[in-house]
Amino acid sequence: MADESQRYDMEHLAKFRREIRRFLQFSEQAAISAGLQPQQHQLMLQVAGAPQDESVTVSYIADLMGLKHHTAVGLSKRCEAAGLLRRVQDPQDRRCVVLQLTSLGRRALRQLSEVHTQELRDLAPSLIQALSQIQKT
Repeated sequence: MADESQRYDMEHLAKFRREIRRFLQFSEQAAISAGLQPQQHQLMLQVAGAPQDESVTVSYIADLMGLKHHTAVGLSKRCEAAGLLRRVQDPQDRRCVVLQLTSLGRRALRQLSEVHTQELRDLAPSLIQALSQIQKT
């Protein structure tokens, strides 16, 4: 009986993982179609979605995105070169670089967010069902 229960659990975990991966594949393709690399989109989303009282530094982004600091520096520089964000030295701590979206970055993010929201609405029933099945076990 334990083997059957484990199989049942794995079935639901596998289904949930498939649904998440389907969304991630959609997200990556949407970013590429918009002329961005997926990590650029993710960085812009984290900058825009940070709490208002949060100083969005390169270190903050590195932590949120699970990147090494130097990788986040390179990514933020590529976004700056593409005109998507500004890198501004923090006036209180000149060692820190604060990231701010440009109007081009906000426009690109708004367009991507609209298609992502629609995709999540479409996927919601299967994601909720998969989560509900996991929650029951």
